[in-house]
Amino acid sequence: MAVLVLTAPPDGPHNTQAAAQPVLQNTPDPNLSIGNETCLSCHGNPGISMTLNDGEEWSLFVPEGLFARSVHGEQGYACVQCHTQVGEYPHPPFEAENARDASLQLVSVCQRCHTAQFEQVKDSVHETALQAGNLNAAICTDCHTAHTTRRLTQPDSNELLPQARDWVPQTCANCHYAIYQIYAESVHGSALLEGSDPNVPTCTDCHGVHSIEDPNTAAFRLRSPNICAGCHTNPEIMEPYGISTQVLDTYVADFHGTTVVLFQRSHPDQETNKPVCYDCHGIHNIIDPDDPEKGLRVKQNLLETCQRCHPDASQNFPTAWLSHYIPSPDRYPLVFTVDTFYRFFIPVVLGGMTILVIMDAMTLLRKWRAQRIEPAAPEGESPASEESTSTAPDSEQPSPEEDTGSPSQESENG
Repeated sequence: MAVLVLTAPPDGPHNTQAAAQPVLQNTPDPNLSIGNETCLSCHGNPGISMTLNDGEEWSLFVPEGLFARSVHGEQGYACVQCHTQVGEYPHPPFEAENARDASLQLVSVCQRCHTAQFEQVKDSVHETALQAGNLNAAICTDCHTAHTTRRLTQPDSNELLPQARDWVPQTCANCHYAIYQIYAESVHGSALLEGSDPNVPTCTDCHGVHSIEDPNTAAFRLRSPNICAGCHTNPEIMEPYGISTQVLDTYVADFHGTTVVLFQRSHPDQETNKPVCYDCHGIHNIIDPDDPEKGLRVKQNLLETCQRCHPDASQNFPTAWLSHYIPSPDRYPLVFTVDTFYRFFIPVVLGGMTILVIMDAMTLLRKWRAQRIEPAAPEGESPASEESTSTAPDSEQPSPEEDTGSPSQESENG
């Protein structure tokens, strides 16, 4: 069997532009220097296919133009750098029960170059489902495709490209279509899919990329306020919408948020009935509370959330909530005035009471010291105070000498 062989440096992507002149020779085993032209001479035919064990015809067609525009094609990678076992023809035998089985057998090819991402996937909810027997759980090629892989991130910053933010929910919709429909009508989804707003979250912003966590766990629930805070505490993102960036501070300062934070730090896997962001705002169906048509749903959901723990809560119960805003003269002035009054009143009252307590303690201390310093009376004698009391009347009576006068005084007078 004679094939066209293009030689290239052993390391790095295969570059057909810089390749040597083609030569005709027999195919070695295996041959990793075969150019894409050789592969596409067969696989560029739309009718090429393979019959699987279940009788399904599995297409082996690779569109040359789409592959050339893929991230792998742009970088000049060759087919045989992934398909290392097919460097000769006829190809080695390959059997699969069905198309899904074939994809599962070939997905390990991605690990050769994308080792870090492949390891992250092992801890994901998709891999967990796959190991549990769900063969439809997502694998690399379900999201990235096999031969038409698009560039998703900036090469220098690794940030999602603007157009990739639209692609992500459309890709997830292949499996999660019902959730995609709900997301598309939300305040986030509509802004992204209809307005291409780069500031609203796409699926991977909340769920992660390769190490996607099960959102039904207690750990995810306790961590969810931090996920929301990633955008909602950023002034640059929130300023165009006029949304408060104090959401996390006001939530954590509240009893509910404080409890959630304590649970997250001490018992991250333990359930708590305290509400987190999505209990009040929703998950994929988040809408603008000021929307004239849909805003009532937000208020009703808020009341229902409160009634889970406060069954007697009335329609006015949620209005005590300040919407994550700290009171100010412009917003909630009455609450601000009362709060300011108590900021001064309470320290003055407590400070005054503290001073009085200190003064009283000092007075008691002086009396106690005075009693300790005063000398004790000798045994068998009455205290000095009693002695002075008993002799006082005698001292007031004149003595006989003072009454009659002494002999010396009489002689002097005489």
